[in-house]
Amino acid sequence: MSQSWADVIAGLTLRRGLLRAIAVLLIAALYPASGAIGNGTFEGVATCAGSTCHGRAEGNGAVVRQDEIATWQEPSSPSGAHSRAYAVLGGRRGQQIAASLGLGNAQSAPACLGCHATNAPTGQRGPKFTLTDGVGCESCHGPSGGTWLAEHYALPATHATNVAAGLAPLGNPKARANVCLDCHYGSAKPGQFVTHAMMAAGHPRISFELDLFSALQQHHNFDADYAARKGGASSVRVWAVGQAEAVRRSTSLFAQPKFAFEGAFPQFTFLDCHSCHRQITDGPNRKLTFETNPGRPIPFGNPPFNDENMIMLQAVAGALVPGEASAFQTAARDFHKAMGQGPGEARAAAQALSAKAGALSDALGARAYAGVDAFKVIGIIAGEATSPRFTDYAGSVQAVMAIDTLLNALVREGRITQGAAAGIRGDIARAYKAVEEPNAYRPADFRAALKSASTAIGRLQ
Repeated sequence: MSQSWADVIAGLTLRRGLLRAIAVLLIAALYPASGAIGNGTFEGVATCAGSTCHGRAEGNGAVVRQDEIATWQEPSSPSGAHSRAYAVLGGRRGQQIAASLGLGNAQSAPACLGCHATNAPTGQRGPKFTLTDGVGCESCHGPSGGTWLAEHYALPATHATNVAAGLAPLGNPKARANVCLDCHYGSAKPGQFVTHAMMAAGHPRISFELDLFSALQQHHNFDADYAARKGGASSVRVWAVGQAEAVRRSTSLFAQPKFAFEGAFPQFTFLDCHSCHRQITDGPNRKLTFETNPGRPIPFGNPPFNDENMIMLQAVAGALVPGEASAFQTAARDFHKAMGQGPGEARAAAQALSAKAGALSDALGARAYAGVDAFKVIGIIAGEATSPRFTDYAGSVQAVMAIDTLLNALVREGRITQGAAAGIRGDIARAYKAVEEPNAYRPADFRAALKSASTAIGRLQ
């Protein structure tokens, strides 16, 4: 089914409260996805911008849309955030963050350029390359010069031969997730890890959901031609693999001491921000904001690891690969428990959990998907086993994005009509409202709204 950018926006309309916040972050380009790979030459965006290539004003190409540059440059919508990534470093917020951290000019600071530009090595920059492009085509698709550029559009080239020549296989959810995660979560590469110090200086917190981020940056149609060249585009697969790779990435980084600690202190980037950033009052009667979370066996008062993606992965494992679900749940609980034992124990448990997440990613990427899968996942996310985990803001944000993503997939695939979905979106809107403002998060209201939406969706199966 062909899906235009207008279709995507229509499908996301009722995410307004949360999407507004996410879009602001994307527009500020503080969440760009720069994951350049390979050893070719980075030729720059101008190389792709010809009217017979990707520089048309209208998306009316015979094979690909050919208006990809226009989408990438869109001045006000999230789809143009990557093109604005370098420019925002020169804005007030970017310069304030850099000044607080002693980085000098943000537009030349390696700690910023790793994600706010296609920061190619000097020896790999072609004549049209410029840092001011921001996160350009080759940040995601890989360096084009000397590899796939000259061959990728001409017969007998195919997507498979282009990938073999070095084009990043972004049609593969696992490959796409890891390209995006380099900046949308962090990596071990230079300039691609957002520390707590950066967030204290003003950088937004890190969060990741592959299907939503893909929709906001989409510059192609999921039509018959796309399926013939790159295979089917299952939103459930993209979402599920994205959750698994996010868990694998976060825990694999945490397992490395150079990322897990900042001096004598833990690296708070990995922890649940809102477990600490809550209103503090001093009076005779306490106002307890903590809720016991059955998935986090940690000592009372300790800040927990941010497990928003773990909760989602546990749900999808129970729905789609139940044989792996118990082992993952045990590894996740052991990891949270180890956080209260010591650094060595926590890192060892992180490595074990990362391996389990990797196994789930492989299983989720390899399995076939049917229409019933989205119903199963939605039921488990809002079900009795998972719902008690939604005690904190971050995990709840992931949950409502998941329900919305999967409902949109059911509509797109013809499993649910637009009219039937419209009757459910009121409950989804209530769930979004509950997480619209972190300091006003209402767990009980959120869980009730999520359950109501899930029950209504289940009746349509």
